[in-house]
Amino acid sequence: MKKFLLSSLASVILSSPLMAGGYKIPEQSVNSTALSAAYVANAHGADAAYYNPAAMVFNADRSLLEADLSYIQLTPIDFDGSAFGESFEDETNREHFIIPTFHYSSPAVGNMRFGLSLVAPAGLSKRWGGTAEAAAEEFTLQTYEANPTVAFQLHESLSVAAGFRVVYSRGLVKSSPSAAAAVPIGRDLKGDSIDYGYNLAILVRPADNLSLAATYRSKIWLTIRGDADLDFPAAPAFNYSGDAKVDVPIPAALNLAAAYTFNNSKTTAEVVFERTFWSIYNELDFDYDRTFSAGHPFAAFDNPGIKNWVNSDSYRLGITHQLNREWSLMAGLAYDETPVQKRYVGFDLPDSDAIMFSVGAKHRYTDSLTIGGALLYDRKKELKLDADDDNIKAGGITGKFKDASAIFVTVGVEYRF
Repeated sequence: MKKFLLSSLASVILSSPLMAGGYKIPEQSVNSTALSAAYVANAHGADAAYYNPAAMVFNADRSLLEADLSYIQLTPIDFDGSAFGESFEDETNREHFIIPTFHYSSPAVGNMRFGLSLVAPAGLSKRWGGTAEAAAEEFTLQTYEANPTVAFQLHESLSVAAGFRVVYSRGLVKSSPSAAAAVPIGRDLKGDSIDYGYNLAILVRPADNLSLAATYRSKIWLTIRGDADLDFPAAPAFNYSGDAKVDVPIPAALNLAAAYTFNNSKTTAEVVFERTFWSIYNELDFDYDRTFSAGHPFAAFDNPGIKNWVNSDSYRLGITHQLNREWSLMAGLAYDETPVQKRYVGFDLPDSDAIMFSVGAKHRYTDSLTIGGALLYDRKKELKLDADDDNIKAGGITGKFKDASAIFVTVGVEYRF
C-alpha cells in the first residue's frame, strides 16, 4: 500500500493551475482573481512580475508593491456509486485555506526592470470521511514559490523577460485501515522538497490599443523525500516504517494572449489560451529502503502506477473598465479542461471540466495607495463513471462525483513609491 500512499501524494502535487484542470492555482493577485486569470497581455502593476514580467517595462517609473490575501473554500464533493466491490455514498470535507502572496516591480534601470513574486502555485487538500477514506482519508499539499524576474525593453513596442522559479513543497497523506479495501492497511506519510524551474515572457504592442503576449513556465520535477509508516492490523509483523521517495512533475504551461483597448480608452478586453502539458504525467514509480517481494501485502504497490494524463486547454476572457480616476471594475469567465481520463479517476482526484465566473474592483485612494477585492466561483461538471469507462482505481469505480465547486476571495493593497 506504500505505492498507493505515495501515488496519492503525487496526484495531489500534480493537481499543479484555482482551479484549473488538476489543482494548479493561477489566481495569485486581485487582478487575476477578478479576471479568471485572463491577465497576461494586459498585465500591469506589481503583479505583472508574475503574470507577464515583460510587461513590467511599461509600468510607471516607480517601485510597485502589492500584498494580497486569498481565502479559498472547497465545497464537499458527493459520491454515490460503487468501489472496493461494494455500493456506498460518501462525501469529502468542506475545506478552508488562507493564502498570502506578494509582488514587486522595480523602477527602470536603464532598459531593464526587476521583479519578485512570492506565490502558492499548487496544492490544497482532499479528505473523505466514510468508506472512501480507505483510499483517501487526507491528502494535503502546500507549495511556496519564489519567482525573481528581469525584463528588457528591446524597442518602444517590444519587451522580453525571464525568471527563475524556486518551489518548496510539503505534503501529508493519510489513509485508515478499512475492511472495504482489498488489503486493509493504515498509511501515514510526510515529505517535502525544494525544486527549480524557469519562466519566459514576451510582449508586443503593434498599436497603442493592442497588446499581444506569450508566456511559458517550465515543468518542475518535485523530488519528494519523506518518511512513511504503514500499519497492517491483521499482521503487525508486516508493518513498515522507513524512507520513501518519488519524483513527479509539475507540467509546463504556455499562455497566448491578446488585449484590446476600445477607442474610449476605458475598457480593455483580453482573451487567453492556455495549454498545460500534463501528458508528461504517464506513471508514478517509487523507491523505498527495502524491496517488497511477491506475496508481501505491499508488493502490488511497488510497481509503477499508471496515470496517462493528457494535455489540457483553458480558455479565458477578462474585461477591465476604468469607471473614473478612482475606480476600476473587472469581470472574467473561463473554461478549464481536466487532464484526468475517466479510466484513471480515483478518490484522490475526482477531477472534471470546470467553468469559472469572477468579478472585482479596485479603488485608488491616493496617488500611492490602491486597495481592491475580487470574488471567483469555480464549478466542476458532474463526473459520471459507468462500466464502459473501465475504471481501474479502488477495484473499479462506477457512479457519480457531483457538487464539486470552489469559492475564491482575494483582497489586496498596492503601494507605489
